[in-house]
Amino acid sequence: MSTKLSLSIALTTYNGEQYIREQLDSIVRQTMLPDELVISDDASVDSTFDIIKDFERSAPFPVKLQINQKRLGSTLNFESAIRACSGDIIFLCDQDDVWYPDKIARIEECFVNNPKAGAVFTDADIVDQNLQSYGSKLWKKGRFSSREQGLVNESDAFTVLLKHSVVTGATMAFRSKYRDFLVPIPGIWIHDAWIAFLISASSNLIAIPTPLIAYRQHSSNQIGVSYSGKNLGKSFSSIYSPRVLLHKLAKVHLLEHADSIPNVNSKIVRLNEKITFLSVRAKLPVARWRRIPILIRELFLLRYHRYAKKHVGTFLNDLLRDGRVP
Repeated sequence: MSTKLSLSIALTTYNGEQYIREQLDSIVRQTMLPDELVISDDASVDSTFDIIKDFERSAPFPVKLQINQKRLGSTLNFESAIRACSGDIIFLCDQDDVWYPDKIARIEECFVNNPKAGAVFTDADIVDQNLQSYGSKLWKKGRFSSREQGLVNESDAFTVLLKHSVVTGATMAFRSKYRDFLVPIPGIWIHDAWIAFLISASSNLIAIPTPLIAYRQHSSNQIGVSYSGKNLGKSFSSIYSPRVLLHKLAKVHLLEHADSIPNVNSKIVRLNEKITFLSVRAKLPVARWRRIPILIRELFLLRYHRYAKKHVGTFLNDLLRDGRVP
């Protein structure tokens, strides 16, 4: 008989009065309730605190509320909530979504049946601010292909995440035994991308194709669903240099924990190649004709294939982009 896993939810809030009640109500409606709800509020100035305190009085599970005296930002606020969780499994939770009733139960079952899995994440329905469906799913919007889903579930999420981020924190839970490996989270990383990438290097991820949350899109989303054209008007350096820094930070972190990472040397080699690929693109010249031999070389080295979400499309974007932007 397997030992029951204790379950924590790490929920972060900031001026969330418009949607937080619906999220809290959806947690209460779960077929399997958490053992605790940890809420870290990032110095809200609206009625978020009052809504949470009112909820706490009737909640069927313990609620831990901590208030930041000054704003930390999303990533560090999530780190604070994660540090305060005591459960075996930590569910990440945004303030503005709605969980479907079987979310906790489905993910908990997945951890029980896959004891080597470090994290589990799911698909989501994309909805508007009134929870009306846009008729699209998160994975399809993010181009998380069936082939990549197979790689994740065959214990090769690292390959997928080297190419692009496919894990949305609002759909993810992870084993708390990895917490010391994950924190501190660098402030320039988005918390879910950092957590998923590091766990993919040290453990397995499981991808559940069923949407288990309504992923709300509204004018105040910090991240939301990505859209095409978001890099228009940006220089190569402004797009790719920050990504170089992100991956260098991940490399340092992996090297610091090398003893606990299987096949760490081969993963570092691949991460170095991704850093080189990004560095080359960050330094692409303004003149398109001068880019051609550089980009052709990257194409024939298969770096676009291995490390770009849309390898041919990304190659063409790099070739045709107006390099004169500041």
